[in-house]
Amino acid sequence: MTLRRVNVVILVLIAVAFLIIVHRNLINLNDFLRREGSDSAHVGLPHESEFDIEAPRRFEVARVGREIPVVITAVEERLGALIAAMNSIYSNSKSNIVFHIVTMNDTVEHLKAWLSKTALKAVKYKMLPFDPRILEGKVSKNPQETEAVKPLTFARFYLPVFVPDAEKAIYMDDDVIVQGDIEELYNTPLKAGHAAAFSDDCDSTAAKGIVRGAGSQKNYIGFLDFKKESIRKLGMRANTCSFNPGVFVANLTEWKQQNITKQLEKWMELNVVEDLYSRTLAGSITTPPLLIVFYKQHSNIDPMWHIRHLGSVAAGNRYSSQFIKAAKLLHWNGHYKPWGRASAFSEIWDKWYLPDPTGQFHPIRRHTED
Repeated sequence: MTLRRVNVVILVLIAVAFLIIVHRNLINLNDFLRREGSDSAHVGLPHESEFDIEAPRRFEVARVGREIPVVITAVEERLGALIAAMNSIYSNSKSNIVFHIVTMNDTVEHLKAWLSKTALKAVKYKMLPFDPRILEGKVSKNPQETEAVKPLTFARFYLPVFVPDAEKAIYMDDDVIVQGDIEELYNTPLKAGHAAAFSDDCDSTAAKGIVRGAGSQKNYIGFLDFKKESIRKLGMRANTCSFNPGVFVANLTEWKQQNITKQLEKWMELNVVEDLYSRTLAGSITTPPLLIVFYKQHSNIDPMWHIRHLGSVAAGNRYSSQFIKAAKLLHWNGHYKPWGRASAFSEIWDKWYLPDPTGQFHPIRRHTED
């Protein structure tokens, strides 16, 4: 009996050991099948929009989360500027960026073709028409000034029209290149009651990068005629530091509550009658009304997010190459554009420019060199 019991125990142990081995094999097989199933889910062909045509083939990660509205204009004769700006913004961020492109009807089809056949095909954008009739009675009809009036430069005055449902938006000119993550600019804190944040022309960071003696206009007196009664009655200090409205962050809730657009239109209309803008130093007819409406009522963006005057004379001597490399946003405001015949730091712009697949646009500098 004792021997039989021993045999039974041994058989039971063998059976238990066999069952343990089988159980482990089943677990391993299940894990293997799970891994295979998971891998196969990623091996399938991606959607067409997940690949860039003129960039290295890669998966385009879906951009979700809060939208970051970027308002920018599209002008037919300088459409390459918009493309380079959009490419630099989109490539340097993983955020859910939506471009609100304000344009005239003659540009829409050209721009759609350009975007659809380049690395920007996956970009989210909305085409928004600008009706120049909205400017009637608000800009001078002087024949000498009419040529300088470019309707789309006033698009920034009507941000709530182009981005009606957003609480916040970024506006920027097309002659910029972004080297930082646009979400950082979007997160600029605005003080209570402020509808916008600009970069002051007297900011210390820009001053450090400027070669001594190469300065530029930076005070209110350079944009407004302080001899006019309507300007004097405002009580503004003529030596107040001005700001450049080529890049700014807007709190659209405050903008609408304060009726900023109506305020700007009021000063535009008054200027037509009284000629309030300075005729000597002002470089933009859109800047003066903004300076009036936002006098001591705006927040500041990080100066490194608006390094400007790259389109001015001797801009190559204004900033060091190290400073330019560290800048988050470069702005070629001024006469010399990077797609033109001569401009400082044009090699940076070239990096982000995508050739026009329709062959209609050519950077002048490149076209003459070919």
